[in-house]
Amino acid sequence: MAGIEDVARLAGVSTATVSRALSGKDVVSDKSRAKVEAAALELGYVASHSAYTLATGRNRNIGVVMPYVDRWFFSAALEAIESTLIENGYDLTLYNLSGGEEQRGKIFNEFLLRQRVDAVLTVAVHPNEEELEQLNKMKKPIIAIGGQVHGARSLAMNDHDAGKLATEHLISLGHTRIANISGPEGSDREFNQANKRHAGYLDAMHDAGIEIRKNWLGETDYTSPGAYKVAKQMLGDPKNAPTAIFCNSDEMGFGAIMAARDLGLRVPQDVSVIGIDNHDMSDFFGLTTLDQRVREQGTFATKILLELLLDPTLESHVNVEEETDWPVDLIIRSSTARPATGVR
Repeated sequence: MAGIEDVARLAGVSTATVSRALSGKDVVSDKSRAKVEAAALELGYVASHSAYTLATGRNRNIGVVMPYVDRWFFSAALEAIESTLIENGYDLTLYNLSGGEEQRGKIFNEFLLRQRVDAVLTVAVHPNEEELEQLNKMKKPIIAIGGQVHGARSLAMNDHDAGKLATEHLISLGHTRIANISGPEGSDREFNQANKRHAGYLDAMHDAGIEIRKNWLGETDYTSPGAYKVAKQMLGDPKNAPTAIFCNSDEMGFGAIMAARDLGLRVPQDVSVIGIDNHDMSDFFGLTTLDQRVREQGTFATKILLELLLDPTLESHVNVEEETDWPVDLIIRSSTARPATGVR
C-alpha cells in the first residue's frame, strides 16, 4: 500500500506539501496541489483521517443543526452547505431538532461537545447562552443562519423589512385590500421570524394609511395546504375579500394561488399574491417573491466557518458577535398586478 512518502516522491514535493495539499490548506500552490492529487490518484493513496486528527486536533467535520430536513428552505440550505464542505474536504454531521427539547439538550450538551466536530452551523436555530458557553469552552466556532445571535457570528435577512417590502409592492400597484397569511403567534421560538414579517406588513399598511380588516389576517404553518385553507376562507368572503395577499413564504403563496383558482378567481386579474424565498417552484407558479438566495446563504456561512478554522489565532476569538445583514431582491412575476378597474 502506498504511503505519503511514495506520493511525495512521485509528485516531486515534500511530505509536508503532500499533507497540506490533501488537507485542503491554501498555503499550497495550485500547481503543487495538482501534482500531489495526480500522484495520490495514480498510487491509490488516501490520507489517514486518524493521522490528520492526531497531528492537528481537528476532524474535518462540521456539525449542522436545523429544526427540519423535509422543508424546502432547509433542504436547499443543507444542499449548499454539504456541497461546499465536500469541495473543501470536510465531512458533515447533521442534527435534526424535530425530537423536541430533550433531543436538543443531548445535541448541544453532548454530541456537539465531543471532539468529532470542529465547528457548528445552525439554520433557523438560536443557541441560548448556556449552549453558546459550552461551545466556547470547547473552542468550537459557530455561525447561525436565520437571525442575530448575541455573542456569535450570524447571517440573516431583515424579516421585518422583507415583510414591509412585499406589502409595499402590493400597495404601489394600487391595492388597499391586502391580506397577510403569517405563521401562528409564537410558532418560531428561535428568531420570531413569523411575527417580524407580519410586523413589516402592519407597518407598511399603517404608513400608507390603510385600514386592516380582521379577516385579512390569517395564520397557519409554512405549508401550501395550510395556506390553501386560510386563503380560501379569505377569498370566499362575499363582503370583505382582499384583492391581494402577502404570504410569509412561497409555499404559502402556492397554496393561496391554488385556493384562488379553485374559487374561479384569476391570478393576478382578480387577486395578486406575493411570497418570500424564491422557492425552486416559484417561477413555475409565476409567483412574485423576495429572493433571499437560500443556497448562497448556506455557501457563504460555510465558507466563513472554514476560513475561521484556518485562522491560527482562532482561540482568541472563537465566537464573537458579528452580524451579516443578508440582502433580498424583489422578483416580479405574473402573480401581481394592478387591481381591476373600480376594485381597490
